[in-house]
Amino acid sequence: MNASNRMIQSLHDGKLEQGLKEFSEVKKTGTDDEKFELAEELFQLGFLEQAKELFELLIESYPDEAELKILLAETLVEMDQAEEALLQLDNINSNDEFYPRSLLLAADLYQMQGLFEVSERKLKQAVQKLPDEPVIQFALAELYNEQGRFLEAIRHYKEVLNHDIKEIAGVHIQQRLGECYSAGGAFEEALPYYEKALEDSREINTLFGYGFTAFQASHHRTSIEILSEVIEIDPEYHSAYLLLAKAYEHEEQLEEALESAENGLKADPFNKELYLYTGKLYLKEGNERNAESNLRQAIALDPNFLEAALLLNRLLIKQEKAEDILEVINVVESAGESDPQFHWDAAKAFEWLEEFEKASDEYTQAYVVYNDHIDFLEDYGLFLLEESRLSEAREIFLKLAKKDPTNEDWQQTLERLEQM
Repeated sequence: MNASNRMIQSLHDGKLEQGLKEFSEVKKTGTDDEKFELAEELFQLGFLEQAKELFELLIESYPDEAELKILLAETLVEMDQAEEALLQLDNINSNDEFYPRSLLLAADLYQMQGLFEVSERKLKQAVQKLPDEPVIQFALAELYNEQGRFLEAIRHYKEVLNHDIKEIAGVHIQQRLGECYSAGGAFEEALPYYEKALEDSREINTLFGYGFTAFQASHHRTSIEILSEVIEIDPEYHSAYLLLAKAYEHEEQLEEALESAENGLKADPFNKELYLYTGKLYLKEGNERNAESNLRQAIALDPNFLEAALLLNRLLIKQEKAEDILEVINVVESAGESDPQFHWDAAKAFEWLEEFEKASDEYTQAYVVYNDHIDFLEDYGLFLLEESRLSEAREIFLKLAKKDPTNEDWQQTLERLEQM
């Protein structure tokens, strides 16, 4: 057993100190073949510093050996030394048989740094060298996919499929095509690719992607079937519950929708979007108590959650809970959020509390935004009437009467104001 093999054995036996002694021996007396084999083995075992030393030694002896430079670059990448890795790759001759491989690695490094144009340029150089190499086509597809250039990504993924290759680097090509079509809004076109991918493996992320895409394509029964399978496989797959609930709602199965939403909240009790949606479902069912509870929970999780706050206030206004309305507004505005609707809501609340000066101030601020909104104008006009601000009320009801000359109540109110 030579020193190289003895070192590997020592490392496997956990004898690190002994292994390092044998490493020194390999460096001094080992053959180049032994150094090369040991360097590759050490790289696989994660002893990157030692692998780097051996590759550097070998490059000193074989300065034109491109494969060694690529292996050293790969080692440097694993050591988070990307710049040093790129320097090694830049030193490889463009006529070398390993040059396309160096371009692939360089492209990957530039892509990781967000330098997409440089990465694309490297890959196109590689295509010129090896136009029929599916790995390069795959790399281009992945780059375009990351950039959201889905049509270009699809073209290159299909080039990979033309070589009868279903998977590269753990990526299922049919699944990627489904994802690209779906991300580009071509949901119907995406479905067959997901189905083909699932023929090979019922992998959970592929299942969810299929369920999501089926939902977007309005195949709600299919979506329900697939998303139910996702949850059965992994009850902690939180994203599936909300989508499943929406699919049930589209099928007018409100009870099942609520069950899915409630189950989702048990699995993920900090999901504000799920609380909001559950609140909406309870409102649709007519259960205002549960609706309010869920909407309040959503706001408690995120005081900046405007959609939940605005919906909760709609419910509270219906119930004429003036103090609760003002409380919701205060919570959200204290968190730094605001909305013109809050002025209208606050105006109604202060009016019910008979704090008319505050109500007037809120109506005035709301009018800036809602001066063409019929419901607001009616609320504001009636408030002005109650406050005996007749000329202002006349102006508002004149506006309303012009918007809808057939509204007899507004016409009669306007006639009375004209006589005052």
